[in-house]
Amino acid sequence: MFLNIPLLEWIGYIASVVVAISLTMSSIIRLRWLNLAGSAVFSFYGFAIGSLPVGLLNLFIVFVNIYYLFSIYSRKDAFKLIAIQHDNPYLKYFMDYYHDEIIKFFPDFDERKKYILEKREHPLSLLVLRNAAVAGIFLGHINNDEMQVDLDFVIPEYRDMKPGHFLFKKNAGYFKSMGVQRIVSPAKNKKHADYLRHMGFVKGKAAIPEPYFEKIL
Repeated sequence: MFLNIPLLEWIGYIASVVVAISLTMSSIIRLRWLNLAGSAVFSFYGFAIGSLPVGLLNLFIVFVNIYYLFSIYSRKDAFKLIAIQHDNPYLKYFMDYYHDEIIKFFPDFDERKKYILEKREHPLSLLVLRNAAVAGIFLGHINNDEMQVDLDFVIPEYRDMKPGHFLFKKNAGYFKSMGVQRIVSPAKNKKHADYLRHMGFVKGKAAIPEPYFEKIL
């Protein structure tokens, strides 16, 4: 008993909150995992209070989530990099369309947008395709043997690390073929820093104004 509410009732409240939060997830994988957890707790709650409809329905949802998660993790996606010109009209449209999402990871995007579109020297602009759909974009510029990342963005539906793994791990040779030996990326927030660590980047040691991560190829 807590706050005059039985423990079993608290379990039902917690399950409801977890299911509700799962529906706010933009990432389908996070949605499935949270919904799986919430449904499992709700199923337990339903059986515990003797409500078979609640218990059985949520048990069914548990198995549905397991099925789709298994499908997601076992599916072999087709990835491809397509190089485009830095002034490509689609690139500008893409950045405008996903503006609000981009500034979550690159807060200074508005200040740097003109530079990214017009003033980069030795630019590299890539579309990252997943099953023929544009999953994200990579924009950088080459300075001697170093690739400096200007924008590395994946749309919410595809944020399961696979596009980044394809770009930075499976295609390290792509960058090497251009003479790049090191990739340097700013880290604007914790989520972005965690993503870079997953991609094999390590925190840079040089004393510069903003935190950055680097990956030696």
